[in-house]
Amino acid sequence: MRKLKNSELDRLSVKDFKEVEKTPLIIVLDNIRSLNNIGSVFRTSDAFLIEKIYLCGITATPPHKDIHKTALGSTETVAWEYVENTLELVEKLKKEHIQIVSIEQAENATMLNEFKPQQNTKYALVFGNEVKGVAQNVVSNSDVVLEIPQFGTKHSLNISVSCGVVVWDLFCKLETLKKQLN
Repeated sequence: MRKLKNSELDRLSVKDFKEVEKTPLIIVLDNIRSLNNIGSVFRTSDAFLIEKIYLCGITATPPHKDIHKTALGSTETVAWEYVENTLELVEKLKKEHIQIVSIEQAENATMLNEFKPQQNTKYALVFGNEVKGVAQNVVSNSDVVLEIPQFGTKHSLNISVSCGVVVWDLFCKLETLKKQLN
């Protein structure tokens, strides 16, 4: 086997990325403090054609050199918006018939591997602060709480890793649904 060169990867141009149909997923970052985590979420969002990222509370916004270091230009492709209050954003998205999905360890949470997304439904995935997680008032106003199953000694994953795991899982499930419809 031979490693492929970047020129052989057949990636979209920035213009094509902005015009292509997006995955019906929105990411909401609830008070993320690490700029590297924010940049990593942008990069994951670019990889899986995420519709938009909302940066809330203390979450920093581009342009910033530490976001850029991990985003590698994806702040120029993925649509984003800053909203100060996460709960107000959640209420607004719910009025737009977007399903709110907090990624958190909570009573009656659905394990990610057991979650089945519905066709013709858009989801907003809420990822929380590195220490405190998703704010309780946001969890309480979520339509679904998803938990990533974990089997070791630690209580959580890094937020950028959690985002990658959840987005990949839902992207695969949504692609399967799309193929079933065609």
